[in-house]
Amino acid sequence: MSESDVFHLGLTKQDLQGATLAIVPGDPARVEKIAREMDNPVFLAAHREFTTWRATLAGQPVIVCSTGIGGPSTSIAVEELAQLGVRTFLRVGTTGAIQPGMNVGDVLVTTAAVRLDGASLHFAPLEYPAVADFSCTAALVDAAKASGFPLHIGVTASSDTFYPGQERYDTYSGRVVRRFQGSMQEWQSMGVLNYEMESATLLTMCSSQGLRAGMVAGVIVNRTQQETPDVATMKLAETAAVTVVLDAARRLLSA
Repeated sequence: MSESDVFHLGLTKQDLQGATLAIVPGDPARVEKIAREMDNPVFLAAHREFTTWRATLAGQPVIVCSTGIGGPSTSIAVEELAQLGVRTFLRVGTTGAIQPGMNVGDVLVTTAAVRLDGASLHFAPLEYPAVADFSCTAALVDAAKASGFPLHIGVTASSDTFYPGQERYDTYSGRVVRRFQGSMQEWQSMGVLNYEMESATLLTMCSSQGLRAGMVAGVIVNRTQQETPDVATMKLAETAAVTVVLDAARRLLSA
């Protein structure tokens, strides 16, 4: 391995061609779709949960790299991309809303995250806030408004686990540990908008290290109405979020 290689992503600094902005979905299958919405999409590497493409937006190189699910793998992708020169990270994903009045296909921009993870503690103590970068958030909000998709802006609950940490009882054991019993109602009463699994780590990690990060997600289900999304609504939400993140990236690159 050359000095410019990193441990997991299978990339060299030359692969990035000077890119300083990365779009980071969780799902490897989304990477090519996002890259092909830009100019000159090129496949770079695929190792485990990390699939990476490079493309051009506003005349500048942009990296699209999947993080997999959850904070630990997200931290690996962000760390290694930062080693290679990326300074701005825009997470795009899907999410489950927990407030009434939020509908499938709506767009949600996260301003900060409730730290229900463990990985963020490896970057800053619990007292440190998991907060999004202002310029990234402003670009995402402006892009969402321009898109015409219904928009929600606020705090996300970011959990390491999909089932107990998000207070789901439809599981093998049906058991949720005491810490999380009644937690969804508590977050709802505090105005928390949604659950997802990466923002606490991403935002804490980036803010505490001088990197920029923002997050947008498409709503695939509202848990006050139902628990399970369908394929058509997932595609609708994914399309909305990708539309917004690409416009936001263009705005940041053109600033």
